[in-house]
Amino acid sequence: MKNMIKKAHFLSFLLLLFFQPALLSAQEAFPSEQFIYMDYIRSVKFYTEGLFLSYPIIELGGAGRVTLAFDDIDGDTKDYFYKVVHCDRDWKPSQLAELEYVEGYTEERLQNFQFSFKTLWPYTHYELTLPNRDTRFTKSGNYLLFIYDDTYDRQLVLTRRFVVVDPKVTIAPRVLRASQVSKFRTHQEIDFVVNHEQFKIQNPMLEVRATVLQNGRWDNAITDVPPKFIRSNSLLFDHQDLVVFPGGKEFRFLDLRSFRLVSYNIYSVERTDDGFVVQLKYDEPRSGQSYTTFNDLDGNFVIETTDQPDNQLSAEYADVVFYLKKPQPYYGEEVYLFGGLTDWTILPEYRMEYDENLGAYVGQALLKQGYYDYGYATLPLPANDKKDKKPLPDLTEIEGTWHETENQYTILIYYRPFGSRYDQVIGSVSFTSNL
Repeated sequence: MKNMIKKAHFLSFLLLLFFQPALLSAQEAFPSEQFIYMDYIRSVKFYTEGLFLSYPIIELGGAGRVTLAFDDIDGDTKDYFYKVVHCDRDWKPSQLAELEYVEGYTEERLQNFQFSFKTLWPYTHYELTLPNRDTRFTKSGNYLLFIYDDTYDRQLVLTRRFVVVDPKVTIAPRVLRASQVSKFRTHQEIDFVVNHEQFKIQNPMLEVRATVLQNGRWDNAITDVPPKFIRSNSLLFDHQDLVVFPGGKEFRFLDLRSFRLVSYNIYSVERTDDGFVVQLKYDEPRSGQSYTTFNDLDGNFVIETTDQPDNQLSAEYADVVFYLKKPQPYYGEEVYLFGGLTDWTILPEYRMEYDENLGAYVGQALLKQGYYDYGYATLPLPANDKKDKKPLPDLTEIEGTWHETENQYTILIYYRPFGSRYDQVIGSVSFTSNL
């Protein structure tokens, strides 16, 4: 299981390493999504340095850096390299040459790694910070970070997205109840004003676009949003029923920080020769319950242990078994464990299987000690027509959705003047909904 490649889309990395923009005309093969390609790569965290729950955004020329951390649970050493690629707002490679967006090198070896200490499941912990002395960014925009293994002919291991902002505008957001009657009690609408008093924009309707993310997710991001109105030095993004997200519900949580003093929703912790097995108490669907508010991590997770002094090197891994009580299975749908702990990705390993004897869905995840948010998502059974657009996982059927729910939103403002060869990011803001 540990060495299985997750996706046939996995490609030889030679093309990516030595590409010129003209060679990437067939960009369907370009791996622009965030994805973990190897099952032995676990506990991937990518954030603005010092802000463990943040989306990785840094200011061009500023002191901020992004940090990538992950574990290789094979427990050996591999010849990992990183590479950064500048992208347009659609996450396809921009027309810039490497020397135009980076001072130094776009590709270097990962040199910061350590072995786990006295854990039942040995692993190797890797970290990378950018920019660093080898790689410094000179252009704003979207960036893709690739980690590949040069031990095995440059095998792609994982991809992450991050953003470098050159702040030239300010953004004033507000969260409203959805204007459409059918979504009034269940959804959140995001309106915002972009002030560019200190920055001249010749043709805002053609040159400016916005992207809005909910809880750091790109799979359901609303992209390519144009201004609706122009007023003096302000751009108004006030579209009815366009920038609208389901409110969802505060995420369920799982506290794995200690295997000695277990939290209330853990049924049992068993230590085996291969590691720990954690059985959770039964969860139940929440869509029919009334709304209640409590603090959550907006679907994210934090690696931490109170059993040992070192969070990164002494935290144990455990096979965690989840149960979702349901007298009858959902018709025509599959159920998946979903959230930051699954990398916001629908994968076979996180599919819940229905057990008639238990009257419940049962699933399993290999998790490092920490504090996790999670939810249960439904997905229609695969259709015979493979041309159908891939549906998004739906958290609302099991978890419910309320407009009052607190969510984290991020707005990115892209600017591409006439004749430019790349999309700049001239503004960003992150905020929480509070209705």
